[in-house]
Amino acid sequence: MPGAHPAQVTDVFQAEGSTIAEEAIRRIAGLYGVEKEARGLASDQRVEIRLAKAKPIFDDLEAWLHAQLPKISGKSELAKAIRYGLTRMKKLRPYLAHGVLEADNNSAERSMKPVALGRKNYLFVGSEGGGKSAAIAYTLIESAKLNGIDPQAWLTDILSRIADHKITRLDELLPWRYAQT
Repeated sequence: MPGAHPAQVTDVFQAEGSTIAEEAIRRIAGLYGVEKEARGLASDQRVEIRLAKAKPIFDDLEAWLHAQLPKISGKSELAKAIRYGLTRMKKLRPYLAHGVLEADNNSAERSMKPVALGRKNYLFVGSEGGGKSAAIAYTLIESAKLNGIDPQAWLTDILSRIADHKITRLDELLPWRYAQT
């Protein structure tokens, strides 16, 4: 999300009770509030809401963050968090005008969490072939999720049908094709 890195700002606020950190959190929360309102809407509707409501907050946040830096020690954790956010705002700004873009990468991080949690277990897949098989399985499962398909139901159905399915038409059973049938 835009502005100072939210986790860093939250840490500074919790450790120091900084009013600047508290205000940054409040402003960033305002942007998340707009995203909550726009969630699930068509791309053009998201853009309309973002430009009307989030852009003024975003612009104000950016100006406010620039104004706060001279007021605090340049070596403080809060200054580091603010500089971190300011260097990323230019790259983040396009999300305001593109409804298919997200304001943060939380959904990607959530989808990677099981992989990160299990990475030590993956050291014991047994062999290089086992690792490749695990990678294929994870790819298929995540592809099913991305296509709005319950992975367990899809795998149960596919595994019951695959033996009788023509090998030259296996692509019909892939999640993105399966969703169309």
